[in-house]
Amino acid sequence: MTQIFAHRGYAAKFPENTMIAFMEAEKVKADGIELDIQMTKDNEVVIIHDEKVDRTTDGSGYVKDLTLKDIRSLNAAKKFPNLPNQLIPSLVEFLDWMKDTTLVCNIELKNNKINYEGMLEKTIQLIRNYGLENRIIFSSFNHYSLVQAHRIAPEIETAPLLSDGIYQPWIYANAICAKGFHPNYRRINKQMIQQSEMNHIKVRAYTVNHPSAMNELIKTGISGIITDEPKLAKELLAKN
Repeated sequence: MTQIFAHRGYAAKFPENTMIAFMEAEKVKADGIELDIQMTKDNEVVIIHDEKVDRTTDGSGYVKDLTLKDIRSLNAAKKFPNLPNQLIPSLVEFLDWMKDTTLVCNIELKNNKINYEGMLEKTIQLIRNYGLENRIIFSSFNHYSLVQAHRIAPEIETAPLLSDGIYQPWIYANAICAKGFHPNYRRINKQMIQQSEMNHIKVRAYTVNHPSAMNELIKTGISGIITDEPKLAKELLAKN
């Protein structure tokens, strides 16, 4: 059965990577949440996609140059004036909420542009503290980081992000001890998906928002769809 992952939460209708977006995704019965982590100046792991706060908040500057207190003073609902202010969540805040749900979480390590020293180790420790190792998937465009994650915490699943097509991706995933891969949905086809799944490598495609693309992927038996529209995806899945 294809799992539906809410991309940055229910990002089509709510401010991305905020607790309200995650909670609303759970309300529409998403199977999982996809989120992104960066690290603050005082070494706190926070949930935000960009290295800078400018696009999604009313602040400016790099996450790495701001303390958690600075980050928490910003409004992450800048593009949603009809909503009350939303905070950038810490990973601790999210995990504390997630533990009481049945959700799976795909944590994207955003360390392909900035090398956040210690972020991976701290994140793994937090996951272990909450006993959520079997409900977490690490993904990243930094595949070195995924190899390191597997060495430190082999019990946590890893899945490289792939923006371009790659020959026999299931072989590559196996080579770096990953149990899956997360491709751009425009760079895969039915044969690639089914061969990967036959070889016990899970395929979860991003970011699939169009109904026809969702339907096509669901029909292939793909393991997961990562989407800004989890409600729509769940409705289409129920009809297939």
